Amino acid sequence: MKFARILLLIPLALACEKGFVEPDGGVASVKLVVEGRGSVNERYTAELWVVGNIAYTTTWGTRVSPTSTATGNAIKVWDVSGAIPILRDSVIVANAGTLGDIQATDDGKLLVVATEFSPGSIVVFDIADPLHPKQLSRFTNDETNPGVHTAEVQRVNGKLYAFLSVDPGGTGRPARLVIVDLSNPSAPTQVLSQVMGDPFVHDVYVRDGILMTALWNAGFSIFDIGGGGKGGSISQPVLMGNVKTVGGRVHNIWWYHNSNGSKRYAIIGEEGPVSQGAASGDIHVVDVSDLTHPVEVAFYAVPGAGTHNFSVDESRGILFAAYYNAGVKALDIRGDLGSCAANLKSVDGRCDLSKMGREIGHGVSDEGMAVNVWGVQSVGSKVYASDMINGLWKLETVP
Repeated sequence: MKFARILLLIPLALACEKGFVEPDGGVASVKLVVEGRGSVNERYTAELWVVGNIAYTTTWGTRVSPTSTATGNAIKVWDVSGAIPILRDSVIVANAGTLGDIQATDDGKLLVVATEFSPGSIVVFDIADPLHPKQLSRFTNDETNPGVHTAEVQRVNGKLYAFLSVDPGGTGRPARLVIVDLSNPSAPTQVLSQVMGDPFVHDVYVRDGILMTALWNAGFSIFDIGGGGKGGSISQPVLMGNVKTVGGRVHNIWWYHNSNGSKRYAIIGEEGPVSQGAASGDIHVVDVSDLTHPVEVAFYAVPGAGTHNFSVDESRGILFAAYYNAGVKALDIRGDLGSCAANLKSVDGRCDLSKMGREIGHGVSDEGMAVNVWGVQSVGSKVYASDMINGLWKLETVP
């Protein structure tokens, strides 16, 4: 069955404009058209990663239904070449109760997945045959216990590393960042373990030799690990700056490099508590033009819902945000986000992206079913969304 219904076209003052224009040239709407959904009913769906025509989704926690009880220890492998994602394989990860982040390396050769709880680990797969991942290695030690909640895989000075955010899991141990050298994927080695976060280091973002860390109530910190000019390295990160965003609970980060080469803004996700099935937590915009003095300048809030993870189409300047029970939100993040008229500001002086007309579309939330969108990934004109209770959505963006 192919879904062809348009989820939403938000009318804006400039809605008559066609397509996407250059930064500061006006805001256009975008339609998110559902092409199809690959259903997962026996487990909760968590993260996703798309490589070419193949998508990988992880599973989370324990899902109990009238007919089964299933643990979040499966990687689902999807063929997304057509409108409807087709499940091709389900890879079971031994000794795992929950799978977190999943990410392919930039050369498309490896797939890395985080596992929790005890033993916390990352599992490295060879994806020469992308429909049938083959396990190469598993990295686990006392520093990764009780669980690796997220794992970012990036290169620094040409070498491949995994950045592991280790969850205390109620054990009383401090949260910490563990960095693992993946240059030999069959035998990963640890190069750093550093305590950070209050009470979590939840996620990181690595780019241009800069490490950005989501430290929950300790805020958002920036480290030089080889690109910041402060003498930092992978084994000895040097702190450059920190800011505590409004509301705390710093969950995830995207350092936006726009099409004209500017690297001015980091987009920060806040994960708030859930109440009566509704999530909470805002998107925060931090000006990082001076990496040693980051400043929050803007925010975006959705009443009755909260954000989780992001994906940015940097060529078009569109942020796609997973918004749990509110589906997927699309925001125009081009141009100056921190400058606005007084009537578009909150009482504390931050620009309100909603009042600025920066929300340009949304999707998935109008399908006649409850949704809980965990992750999102933009690939060309497509957007893929992992829905905890329903599986994997494939959408087309239409100007």
